[in-house]
Amino acid sequence: MKLHIACIQMDIQFGHPEENYKHVEIKVKEACEVQPYPDIIVLPEMWTTGYDLDNLSSTADVKGEKTIAFLTNLAKQYQVHIVGGSVATKRDEEYFNTMISIDKNGELLQEYHKMHLFKLMDEHKFLSAGEEKGSFNINGEKVAGMICYDIRFPEWFRAHTLNGTKAIFVVAEWPKPRVDHWQTLLRARAIENQCYVIACNRVGQDPNNRFAGHSMIIDPWGEVLKSGTEEEEIVTATIDLSEVDRVRKTIPVFDDRKPEFYT
Repeated sequence: MKLHIACIQMDIQFGHPEENYKHVEIKVKEACEVQPYPDIIVLPEMWTTGYDLDNLSSTADVKGEKTIAFLTNLAKQYQVHIVGGSVATKRDEEYFNTMISIDKNGELLQEYHKMHLFKLMDEHKFLSAGEEKGSFNINGEKVAGMICYDIRFPEWFRAHTLNGTKAIFVVAEWPKPRVDHWQTLLRARAIENQCYVIACNRVGQDPNNRFAGHSMIIDPWGEVLKSGTEEEEIVTATIDLSEVDRVRKTIPVFDDRKPEFYT
């Protein structure tokens, strides 16, 4: 199954959700003017607020309801699946970094709360960690979502691909000083799991960080189909999920595993 992907590599206004909702609306329209028409649009991490963690009490989306409604309207309007990056959400008295995915009919596919919190950006001081996988289906195919720091945990990727996941969407606010890690880790995760990795990173800067951009769409051989720059842009490529089956048959890594020795 072929899917046309559009990653919206965008800047984010620090602590200003309304400005960011407006910007995403413009960028989604722009993405849908690119040919071929996208099947899936991907947004970056924490796109409603950036890492304005000190003000979550006033900016976090309660139960993600506003973002879900916003993305639902866009998905239905443009008839496109949206892997909605992630946003700060509030549930009871806890805050989460939450990925929200919506299908082209406006149905909620997945909510994944980031499991691995990044201490260098103080996530652990403000956010609670998720405890569930980011798996969901698109057009009957198993895919999954992960958030930024998650890519440093290869066992988390493998936990998904062992269950047949063929593509993993990664959304991020990855800083520029470690862009080499970003590129290397993403390619490694694609190669070792023989899956597509679609990674959407933000650009621009906040009061503490400058971000790398370089969104990437990577095939199961680890070949980069398309990579972004450090500027706002829409990074597009076409993936073919049947290629995953072919690669996994060519080098049968999953058949040759010996998990009894991996503890």
